Amino acid sequence: MFKRDVKQIKDLLLQVLRDQGLETPLLQKRLVEAWPEVAGPLVASYTLNTYIYNQTLYVRLSNPSLRADLSMRRSELTKKLNDAVGEQVITDVRFG
Repeated sequence: MFKRDVKQIKDLLLQVLRDQGLETPLLQKRLVEAWPEVAGPLVASYTLNTYIYNQTLYVRLSNPSLRADLSMRRSELTKKLNDAVGEQVITDVRFG
């Protein structure tokens, strides 16, 4: 009798994504898509654009007072967004 090396499908898929260099872009896409949920529907309604560059999430808002308020909560938002994805994807959030 022989012993099989049984692995879960989740682990195999993650390994394939890592090998192909697709894990980071997938996590970044998930994080950007989590912005409306983490920020809330009111903030999401004022959000014009979101993107990640150099481990920083850039969020363009149409309301200057909201921008100032969220700037004071940058570290809290960074932690919540990373927690939503389950990985350390970003290190900062910038508002413009």
